[in-house]
Amino acid sequence: MKNTYLKNSVLIMIVMFLGSFNCPVEQHPISFIKSGDSIELNTDGLYCAEFFDYVFRGHFENIDMTREDNEFLSIFGQYLRAFGRRCPNALPADKVEIMENVCVKERVTTNGYGVETDRTCVQWKTVGTGIYARPELYGAYLTVLDIQNRDALRTTIEIMTDPNAMGNTVDIAHKAKGLATDMSLIFNLNACNSPSIGRLEENLRLFALDKPAVQMKERSKYEKMKNSGGPNGEQDFERLIDELVDDQAKTWAFNRYVPKSVSSVKKYTNTMGRPTELVANYRYNGFKTNSTGTVRIIFENGIPKCIYFFDFPNNCKTPNASMLASYAKGEYSK
Repeated sequence: MKNTYLKNSVLIMIVMFLGSFNCPVEQHPISFIKSGDSIELNTDGLYCAEFFDYVFRGHFENIDMTREDNEFLSIFGQYLRAFGRRCPNALPADKVEIMENVCVKERVTTNGYGVETDRTCVQWKTVGTGIYARPELYGAYLTVLDIQNRDALRTTIEIMTDPNAMGNTVDIAHKAKGLATDMSLIFNLNACNSPSIGRLEENLRLFALDKPAVQMKERSKYEKMKNSGGPNGEQDFERLIDELVDDQAKTWAFNRYVPKSVSSVKKYTNTMGRPTELVANYRYNGFKTNSTGTVRIIFENGIPKCIYFFDFPNNCKTPNASMLASYAKGEYSK
């Protein structure tokens, strides 16, 4: 029964996520002040900091997703809505309304005892959201949406047959929560009508259309961090683990991390003495109980790459990029 509900929930989520729109919008570049490398996009503390910084700088080669990925569509769509809500006065006169599909008729299946076993939408309707966007950006979004709609069946089958479907579904929920936090912060960090936001949007459009970026010469601090090889000397790994887990816990649905509860830290190194893996215990509160969890952090080139929690040991959680940049600069040195 639980597996049936899980599969149905995933399927419904995908159908809603990949709902189609037939609203062609003519494509034009976004006008913004071309200030060379003199402008900066503030991404500090964002869950998707690396992605936004790479897009802003036009270094598409560093982005670990493609325009065909659901994650990109989610980021793009949430950005459009956030800008429309937070920055309505920065939109042009020819702004267009963002549309969405809503279910207007469901088919509910019950068993012989009257218990619901399945719920499926059988009729959808396209309605306006009351939120507006730049026509050229929304047009690029619809292009990506159309690509994903045409591949929706394959995507659905892959998710439904994935042996780690539960873990990946939870991971999607975590990323959605992290992205929602980003959308509440990014326009606090950067003014709506700033040149940096203008460049970010133009490169978002170009990435969505699979076109060359408006590229900056200066490399991203996140790229430099990954190529640094990590800091030298002794590091306060207990503090690093505590802060990385605390950051991840912001996206947890039920459990609540107990700050500064990391203990029993084990460090594994390579022949050069560089860390390759950290394992530690931590405490969390969940369902009125205080329990112990285990976390593994895998390193690549001296920098944390994946965080694995005991309850979903096969799901790689991406560490906070801003924290990794601080770690690479030696800010966790003892």
